[in-house]
Formats: sequence, C-alpha cells, structure tokens
Amino acid sequence: MTTNGAEAGARAGNEAGSGATHVSPTIKVLIVDDQPLVRRGLSLILSPDPAFEVVGEAEDGAQAVALARRLHPDVVVMDVRMPVLDGVGATEQLAAAEPGCRVLALSTFDLDEYVVGALRAGAYGFLPKDSSPEDLGAAIRTVHAGEAAVAPRLLTRLISAYVRAPREARRAPAGRAAGLTAREVEVWHLMATGLDNTEISRELGISLSTVKNYITSIFDKLAVRDRAQAVIAAYETGLVTARTAAGGPDAEGTA
Repeated sequence: MTTNGAEAGARAGNEAGSGATHVSPTIKVLIVDDQPLVRRGLSLILSPDPAFEVVGEAEDGAQAVALARRLHPDVVVMDVRMPVLDGVGATEQLAAAEPGCRVLALSTFDLDEYVVGALRAGAYGFLPKDSSPEDLGAAIRTVHAGEAAVAPRLLTRLISAYVRAPREARRAPAGRAAGLTAREVEVWHLMATGLDNTEISRELGISLSTVKNYITSIFDKLAVRDRAQAVIAAYETGLVTARTAAGGPDAEGTA
C-alpha cells in the first residue's frame, strides 16, 4: 500500500508538473487609440483577465510603432482612424518592423475603407468598437494564434463594399493566382463568397481535412498569410465581385 501510495503521489506530481508546462503564456497587448477614454476602457476590460498583460498605450500610429519596437507586444489593438499616422500606415510599418506582432484593427463603422486598407497592410483581424468584451478577448486570442479574427460573411460584406472587379476578369484570375488548380480555384471562390471550411466540405463533398489542405496550398500559391488576405485577393483578381457576394456563390455562375 505504501508503495502504491508513493507511486500515486509521484504520478500526481508528474501530472501537475506536466500541466504546468502547458499553461498558456500571457498575451502582451498594446492599445492604440486617439481617444483617452477608449484606451482606458479597453485596458480596464483586458487587465482583470490573467491571460492578458496591457504593456502600453499609444494615441497615434507613430507612437504605436515606436512603442512596439521597444515593448515587443504580441498583439496591437489598433484604431484605424487616428491623427499623425493612421492605423493603416502603422500596421504596414509594424508588419515590416515587428513581424511577430499581430494587429487587430478596430473601427467605429462596420464598413470602413480604412479597415480594408489595414487588412491589406497586414492586420490579422477586424473588430467593430461596439463589440462585447468577450468578443474582444476572443479576437485577441485568435490573432495571437496567427488566425484571422474576421467572420467570413462579415469580411465578404466589408470587402464587397470597397473592392470592385469587372465581371469578365473573374473568369481568368491573373498573375499569382494562375498557378492554382481548378479545384483550388473552386475552394478559393467558395471561401471568398463567405463559406467556412465545414460549408465548403459539404458543398464539394470532400473531407474537412482535405479542405484545410487545399486552403493551405491556396495561401502558399497566392503568397497570402490568412483567410482575410485570400478573400481580398479574390476580389482584386476578379474571381468574385460585389454582386457575387450579395447573391451567393451561384450569383454569377461557377468559378
């Protein structure tokens, strides 16, 4: 019994030690907004959560870039409309100077050309300022993991309002898109019209893991980092148009 008890204790100790090694590290967050009350509010939302550490605040994009170079935050929560240097310019500079830093763009408006610019510049996600504290925390965790924190349908509506492509161009994506296979173009088209991976799997009758493999290949061939940039590329090449997004995948036929 003593031996068994010692073994049980050793196992418990090992399990506790093993669990400790899997504790998620604190996510260092830099908050950027030209309104002091907004900065303070975001800080008060995040600070009680032990998963986050607010390492600094900045009132414009120039300050954000300077602070990020010094503090090396994991995530920058970035307003897109600011004086001196806006969120688009700051995101572009951060993507070059601090590639390990993820930008989560914030906007007062659901449809904002600045947000599209920030996504093009390298932001990992977009969140409206009227989002809940829970959504903010979830979005920060998502972009910290290197994924896009934009719902596919919201992203489609956002981009379709600001990016236009002639209908004829959709039939022959140019440049970097030319290396995709016919099936990859089909997956890309469905992604761009708002379908998530499960819906693409169901639409094409293929497994979820196969969809993920196609999407990984698409990202690589398009030289984009995530779903957000892939959807932007679909509009810019003319694979889909605003009319397609509004009417669904079949609005203009199959890609």
